[in-house]
Amino acid sequence: MKPLKVAVICAAAFTSSLVVPSVVSLLPGVTLATAYAEDQKTKRVPALREKVYSQLARAQKLADDGDAKAGLAALDSIQERSSSMNSYEIAMMHNFYGFIYYNENDLDKAIASFEKVVNEDAIPETLRLSTTFSLAQLAMANSDYEKVIKYLAQWDVINDKPKTDAYYVLKSQAYYQLKDYQKGIENINLAIAEADSKGEMPKENWLILQRAMYYSLNQSDKVVEVLERLVKLYNKPEYWVQLGGMYGETGAEKEQLAVLEAAYQQGFLTSKSDLRQLSQVYLYNGLAYKAASVMSKAMQDGIAEQSAKNYAFVAEAMVQAKEAEKSLTYFAKAADLVTHGQYEQRIAEVSINLEKYEEAADAARKALDKGGLEFESNVYVALGMAQYNLQNFDASILAFEQAEKHKKSQRLAEQWIKYVKREKVHAETLRTALL
Repeated sequence: MKPLKVAVICAAAFTSSLVVPSVVSLLPGVTLATAYAEDQKTKRVPALREKVYSQLARAQKLADDGDAKAGLAALDSIQERSSSMNSYEIAMMHNFYGFIYYNENDLDKAIASFEKVVNEDAIPETLRLSTTFSLAQLAMANSDYEKVIKYLAQWDVINDKPKTDAYYVLKSQAYYQLKDYQKGIENINLAIAEADSKGEMPKENWLILQRAMYYSLNQSDKVVEVLERLVKLYNKPEYWVQLGGMYGETGAEKEQLAVLEAAYQQGFLTSKSDLRQLSQVYLYNGLAYKAASVMSKAMQDGIAEQSAKNYAFVAEAMVQAKEAEKSLTYFAKAADLVTHGQYEQRIAEVSINLEKYEEAADAARKALDKGGLEFESNVYVALGMAQYNLQNFDASILAFEQAEKHKKSQRLAEQWIKYVKREKVHAETLRTALL
């Protein structure tokens, strides 16, 4: 059997892990005490007059005190007189609208307000730059991914400084949501490369995003590389499990075994699926007794169900581990939980190998009584062998005659019938001679 493969990435689960940076922390701050602001390039920005300043400050205080409705009403009263205000004052007014709407989680109105800020001509370029970037963040929070790309393009036009990792991450997130994974991976790789060049540890959610896009691009080897890094840097159970799964996907069975075993020893494998995966990997790599031990303990601990399937897994692993005697207990437990006789059949077959012929014959008869057998002929063969070894020659011949009716076991049964008949004659001759 092949080791269990784990699908590593669920897009929905990843998306929920994305953290949009706090807009409040990134939106442009407003210092109302500043009377004049000058464009750092060419334009002169008009003054923010004291009268307007005091009105905006009042609106802000109302909102800060928890009365957003009153704050908006105060701003509405200012807007009614906006014809007498200059471009910078109007921009500040809309800026305050944006803050209040954002704090009220009305993202559509917040975005509309901040768009009005950047649409004003005579404002500081620093304000235009920071507000445009904040618009991109707000669009991400509002699940409007096309607009994220649009705002970042606008930001590119006015920005004259090196791009930050926040820019690349935000752009990558948007492309991921738009399913443009190639552009997405290019941007997140730039963010991570920037961190690496500075000797800084890339953020966990960056690596998660990188992993997700490599997975979506079917670049399994790259997924493995990212997971190896997540394990090294953040050492969380889910990354160990996912790495083990990806090793299985890429055919690196030895690495899969090493990772899952290390995870198990650290107590990271706690779910029934994780423990079953480890058991199957052990079995695949020829470590049958460990496979049986892990699954048996999982059932004892109440993690895995005490089901016929799991009992049978342990039993078969015990057989492979040459612990056939121990397997009988687990086959019996499996048999008690089902209506078919397949596990009694296995008890019969194993018992013959253990030279427990009475037990083998009893189990074979129970298997036939319960029915539902995939290979009924095998049960008759086992019964015939058991009866032969018990010197019940006639019963043995009858069993093999039933096996002979099945094409699969016909030739074997014919050979056994001839052999048992000869042995019967031999035994009778010997008995007569002894008399």
